Amino acid sequence: MKIKRALISVSNKDGVVELAKFLRAKGVEIISTGGTMKTIKEAGVPVTYVSEVTGFPEVMDGRVKTLHPFVHGGILAVRGNEKHQEEMQELGIKPIDMVVVNLYPFKETIAKPGVTEEEAIENIDIGGPAMIRAAAKNFEDVAVLVNPSSYGKVMQALEKEGELPPELSKQLAEEAYRHTSEYDAAIASYLAKTLAPEEEYPQETAIFLEKVQDLRYGENPHQSAAFYRDKSEAGGIAAAKQLHGKELSFNNIVDIEAAYRLASEFEQPAAVIIKHTNPCGTGIGKDLAEAYGKALASDPVSAFGGIIGLNREVDKTTAQEVAKLFVEAVIAPGYSKEALVALEAKKNVRLLELPLLKAEAALDMKKVSGGMLVQKLDTDFAARGEMKTVSKRQPTDDEWEQMLFAMKVVKHVKSNAIVLARECRTVGVGAGQMNRVGAADIAIKQAGELVKGAVMASDAFLPFGDTVEAAAAAGITAIIQPGGSVRDEESIAAADKHGIAMVFTGMRHFKH
Repeated sequence: MKIKRALISVSNKDGVVELAKFLRAKGVEIISTGGTMKTIKEAGVPVTYVSEVTGFPEVMDGRVKTLHPFVHGGILAVRGNEKHQEEMQELGIKPIDMVVVNLYPFKETIAKPGVTEEEAIENIDIGGPAMIRAAAKNFEDVAVLVNPSSYGKVMQALEKEGELPPELSKQLAEEAYRHTSEYDAAIASYLAKTLAPEEEYPQETAIFLEKVQDLRYGENPHQSAAFYRDKSEAGGIAAAKQLHGKELSFNNIVDIEAAYRLASEFEQPAAVIIKHTNPCGTGIGKDLAEAYGKALASDPVSAFGGIIGLNREVDKTTAQEVAKLFVEAVIAPGYSKEALVALEAKKNVRLLELPLLKAEAALDMKKVSGGMLVQKLDTDFAARGEMKTVSKRQPTDDEWEQMLFAMKVVKHVKSNAIVLARECRTVGVGAGQMNRVGAADIAIKQAGELVKGAVMASDAFLPFGDTVEAAAAAGITAIIQPGGSVRDEESIAAADKHGIAMVFTGMRHFKH
């Protein structure tokens, strides 16, 4: 495809001067509008104003400028169609071989605090999408560029071959339709919210995913897989920067997400060790090294081959301790130079950097056959003042501290879940069991002698007194749970019988 005439009209002007200079040097005539024309002209590049092409001025505050047969006829005409060519010659329409357009910043505008509906509406582009779609439809004869990141490969192809390869033109058309579909979806979503501001989940919604990378395989070697970024979210694990180590696997990414979500729960220095999405060890301390030591001591056997999440910049001391253990990956907000030296000595360990997660407005989505479940992430946590002591014995200050710590951990453990804690670290974790007393038995067995004097946290209510009886027999002194069972009195009575302090949070934390 030869490029002889190009129309350039962009909101994002990154790279547009370089592109215009390149095209002009290749003898391409450039047509432009408004601000884009001014930018190109000020750079010393000859440019034709679109009104000179259409013979009609820009009107209605620029709302109408390219919606004209001399523009769209030049874009849509099929070069190999004799009838089209005859009509072009008869009407004086000249072909346009390249359309460089990106759209008014609608998403950026509605993201501004206090934006009015009038401002949002004025940032709905009309002529731009029309030209993009027209050029994309006629991709065999017209190149369409909607993203400055594509300018380089287009210039490279034109420099090397003198024309645009058909395959590249088709790729650009596909990119253009994705661009306009996302744009329209953002507008529809905005209008839906203005019509029903109280409606938390709209009747229809669109999700746009951008591939980050292909993965070697999925959960198992016989499953193919890829990693996609949700384009509606700016941060999250998809934005993590990998500093060192092997390529991430499917299971690595799932476990890294679990590690960092739990590490981000705590204001104090915290360390989390994840195995198969469950925390086998969690600790908080006066510094990161102490927190990591506590997390590792929770279950050093399961920690082998785990994923470590840390909520502070990794220092040399912590890094040296982590380096003693075989781990798949470490994720933290940052690393000191000395920490990187210590950890990079482990050739394969994956080191990722990401600011603490802020997921207040994020959604949790679970794909099921034929549909999608959507919910807000479980970022809530009952305040101590909202909790209720239901036992005769009041918890001590230390028991309160341990129970609040354990409750933050248990919300990240697969249900049914029980967590035992003391000294601000987990000593026993029972995860993913079919009944709650089974989860308690696993946690108690894992804790061993450390169970005596520990506290217990449950992600949901205790439906029977059996879990309390098991806790009492093991030497647990306090239990924190949501409450809300029709048999709460049975659990409370069991706690009182054994002198156990029991607190109801009123907030369940199932994790399926």
